[in-house]
This record gives sequence, structure tokens and C-alpha cells, in this order.
Amino acid sequence: MAMMRLRREDPRIVGSFRLHRRLGAGGMGVVYLGSDRRGQRVALKVIRPDLAEDQEFRSRFAREVSAARRIRGGCTARLVAADLEAERPWFATQYVPGPSLHDRVAEEGALRAADVATIGAALSEGLVAVHEAGVVHRDLKPSNILLSPKGPRIIDFGIAWATGASTLTHVGTAVGSPGFLAPEQVRGAAVTPATDVFSLGATLAYAAMADSPFGHGSSEVMLYRVVHEEPQLHGVPDALAPLVRACLAKDPEDRPSTLQLSMRLKEIAAREAQGLPVSRPPVQRERAEERNTLRPTERYTERDAPAVGRGPERGAERGAERGAERGSERGQARVGGPASRPSAGPRTGGSRGPQSRSGTRPGVRATSTGRRPANPRLLRQRLFVFVVVTLVVALGIAAAQALQG
Repeated sequence: MAMMRLRREDPRIVGSFRLHRRLGAGGMGVVYLGSDRRGQRVALKVIRPDLAEDQEFRSRFAREVSAARRIRGGCTARLVAADLEAERPWFATQYVPGPSLHDRVAEEGALRAADVATIGAALSEGLVAVHEAGVVHRDLKPSNILLSPKGPRIIDFGIAWATGASTLTHVGTAVGSPGFLAPEQVRGAAVTPATDVFSLGATLAYAAMADSPFGHGSSEVMLYRVVHEEPQLHGVPDALAPLVRACLAKDPEDRPSTLQLSMRLKEIAAREAQGLPVSRPPVQRERAEERNTLRPTERYTERDAPAVGRGPERGAERGAERGAERGSERGQARVGGPASRPSAGPRTGGSRGPQSRSGTRPGVRATSTGRRPANPRLLRQRLFVFVVVTLVVALGIAAAQALQG
């Protein structure tokens, strides 16, 4: 994290902490690097003088600091001390060494899918503890996530919420950053834990693409896209894209919970680290099964027919081919899965009798000779062609006889 020297107007001592450097400044105030008498380093934020004179802000700020004290978990910057009655209120949190996620992506480019999933799993697990404490961050973005050697840490808890503002344009009253805030924040509606899920989804998309999922532009343009347009996730790896898109749903009810998000991201991180394909969620697998079972009869090929009278080796070969075809449609090789297992049936002469497959339509059965029955539609077509050809030949013969006469 970049540090700057103290300016002439900056204080040197705040409470029991000595200030050493400037860490940054924003709409709420200035953040300093400080230390106590034992040498413990802290990030100390001093509120701006004009906000300090607002009694409503002071009371809401006090409630947020109280809630922040209840947050438990290793994915947060722990609150160390605060003075809400000072002339300029301040609070100090544990200092987290390491760059922000924004700086890391700006320097190194988009992160690997495994790294994005690992960071996202830790952040979503941290948000579980934050929401249990009754706090909604409301300004989760890459610059508010610090990548420490012990894992990612979320900073600036509840500060945007503490202002109680509904506008995004006035200094000191912002409730989020365009491109990373949720549609309900833009509309001025009530925020919920799902609001942070949307911001986390936009943050993970940024880490995977090195760009915002809603592009660039003025605040007004970005806010319009957040509310009315779908995110652009073309650069997000396939393993993460469905989950990120679910986080960016316009309706808060359609977004996953932080607990669901944490579990799913841990699974993706483990699979990506091992180089394994990521399985589809149950809903997508059911839809794939539905597509397979609704094939028209005309597409029923010999490969779909039961392996009758061909011996167990040939039947196993057909089952493997069927499983491979199904696996390719689901994005994974699941040979011999439930969709390709033959049902038990009577055996004749050491080979299996007629078997039914889940991929065939009802009413289609194998004959006693092991061949599939003729297609009635195909028979009608052939009969029609035969009649037409016969009539043409007869007319030709009649015409030839008439010419000879």
C-alpha cells in the first residue's frame, strides 16, 4: 500500500496513537498509519471537520462502530479503538499489509480462475460474519479488499451505511461506487446482505477480467447500466461465469446467499487447483437430462438401440459410447453414468434380452431379432415414392404404345 508523508495540517498524535504516514484520503476523512505504545500498527481514520459537526452523522456513526465491534472472523480488519466523542471522531483498525485487489490487478492483470475462486470464497465467508453482526458493507469493491499474506481482508465496514444517505453524488454521502453497487442502491431502496453479494460478484468479475462488468463511463452512465443492462462477462472463466452472473442478478431474491457462495467457490477453487472440470449445478444437470429425454423418434439411431444378442462386451461398448455422448453434452466425461445404465431384464442364451434406456421414448421397443422396428413415417414415405414411380413408368409405357400405333 502506497504511503505518503504527513502534511503540515495533519495531526501527529490521535488518542493513544502516534501517526507516521498518510495511507489515503476519501469523502469521509483521512486514513493514517499509526502505532500504539507497544508498537502495534493500526490504520486510523479521522472524520472530516464538516461531518463531525453533523449530530445525525455522529449518532449513526456511533451505531455503526458499535456493530463493527461485534464482527468476528479472520477476513476483516479488526476494530482496535475509537473515540466517538472527540472533536473529530476517529476509529482505528488493525493495519493490513499488502496491496489492494485493485492495485494487484492493475499491476499484474487478470487473475487465474483458481485465485479468483480462493479470494471469493474467503471474502464470502467473511461477509457471513459481517451480516450476522447486523452490518451491510454497501461499498464492497476492489480497492476495499486488501490482499494480506494471511488472506484477503475487507476494510471500511459500515462507513458508507453510517451516513444514511441515498444519493451517490454528494461528497461524504456516497453509499457505493458506480459499477460495483447494486441496483437497489441506485433506486434508493432498502439494502440487505444480498446488496453485498452483488458487489462481490462485480468485484470477482473485475478480478477475472481486469475490467468492470459494466464497462466505463460517467457515473450516470454506469448507474444506468447497473439497473437496466446485463453485465458483460466474456472474459470470466467458464468455471466462474454462471456463479458470477447469479450474483449480479437484478432482483436481490435471485442472488445466492453468502454461505452458498462460499461453499460453491471453495469447490471451484479445489477443482481448478487440481485441473479438474467443474461440474454443473444440479439445476443445469436436470435441464441437460430433460433435453436428452425429449429427442424426437426420427433421431433414434442404431446407437440408441439396446445391445441385444451381441454379448456383454458389445453391450458394454455401446453403453460407453452412450455415456461419452451424454458426458460431452454436460461438459464432462461421465461414461457409464445413470443415464446410460441398462435396466435388468431376462437373459436368453447368455446374452441380455430387451433393455430400456432413459434416453429412449416410451413405445419404442426392440424386436425379437434385435433390430429396431421400422419407422411408420418412413414406410409411408417409401410407399408414396413407389406409387409415384410406378405411375410414371405406366404412363411412359402407354405413351410409347400410342406413338407406335
